Amino acid sequence: MKKIEAIIKPFKLDEVKDALNEIGIQGMTVTEVKGFGRQKGHTELYRGAEYVVDFIPKIKLEIVISDDLAPKVVKTIEQIAKTGKIGDGKIFVYSVDQVVRIRTGETGETAV
Repeated sequence: MKKIEAIIKPFKLDEVKDALNEIGIQGMTVTEVKGFGRQKGHTELYRGAEYVVDFIPKIKLEIVISDDLAPKVVKTIEQIAKTGKIGDGKIFVYSVDQVVRIRTGETGETAV
């Protein structure tokens, strides 16, 4: 099994969610996060005063799936979340050793 973790721009969430739904992904965890990469934040003006925004709002998606679906999910997220501008995000893929569904006690891919 694989865990796919994707950091994307907030306005792309609905498009990515819908595209993943279309390829059969039924569940995911979504978290509002803040961070920066090459963007390094930016300066904003508020009531005449300049201030630096170091951390930029992002969305983190976490999806655990079977090994054979992982490439398709990564490609879908990459295509849909891409704007071509700096700050589009990153996708990380991890191996998952074990999954347990708390309610039923199921383990492995049946628990996903």
